[in-house]
Amino acid sequence: MPRRADELRLRTRDALALGLLHGPAELLPVSSSGHVAVVPWLCGWPYSRLDGELRKAFEVALHAGTAAALLLGLRDEVAEAARSLDRRRVQLVVLSFVPPAIVGFVFERPIERRLGTPATVAAGLAIGSLAMAAADAASSGRRRREQAGACDALCLGLAQACALMPGVSRNGATLAAARARGFAREDASMLSRHVALPIIVGATLLKGTRLARRGLPPGTAGAFGAGIVASFATTLASVRIIRAVERDRSLMPYVAYRLGLAALVAARVARGRGARAGQAHRALR
Repeated sequence: MPRRADELRLRTRDALALGLLHGPAELLPVSSSGHVAVVPWLCGWPYSRLDGELRKAFEVALHAGTAAALLLGLRDEVAEAARSLDRRRVQLVVLSFVPPAIVGFVFERPIERRLGTPATVAAGLAIGSLAMAAADAASSGRRRREQAGACDALCLGLAQACALMPGVSRNGATLAAARARGFAREDASMLSRHVALPIIVGATLLKGTRLARRGLPPGTAGAFGAGIVASFATTLASVRIIRAVERDRSLMPYVAYRLGLAALVAARVARGRGARAGQAHRALR
């Protein structure tokens, strides 16, 4: 008999695997939250049946590892941005930060309750893919990141707000927004990283503070630690790899991967619904 969600425990090997996955999925335009939601479900891991509060706490831990690695791995970019801080850069950070902060604060609970299912993640993957493909194909690619203004910052902020839906991808949404605004691919990647870092760090601090007040669930310290270390390590490694390969790269390989994953998840969801409908029909006979 399957164990109830409140009787299940976070396995260290699941935590380690998800930590290893989280780093590259956060930096690539494929959605880390979407992968953390659907990969255990597709693989049949107990993680997908854990209590929702436990999964939420663990995902905060993964983001803590990612945020620490990004601050370390991007320290030269962060230092350069701090040294050359001016009105335009402050405007870029503020206007790209405010929309997702407001939407996240107001709709955090509804998003967590309703938009983390396999079906909604598949929808987010597909919607985000179409936006990425359209923006990448139509972009002039003539603008440089130094030209980013208030309207660009607001578009990036709205993109980050849309990415609160698991599957859409913060990186994917901001890349699509930057490309739609005419930025070259390398410059779009830089802008995407620069506006994402304050949101990742801010959300991690806020949710981490809440978690610290509640304390870790009993018996989960080892698994949480494994997830944090793995997320930190793979994020740090991914920063170096992505910097080396990001120059003028088309978004279409990511679009194809996302659509393939969305189709796989949607097919599994449809099979599950069909099986349940068949069981219900037999029970009524």
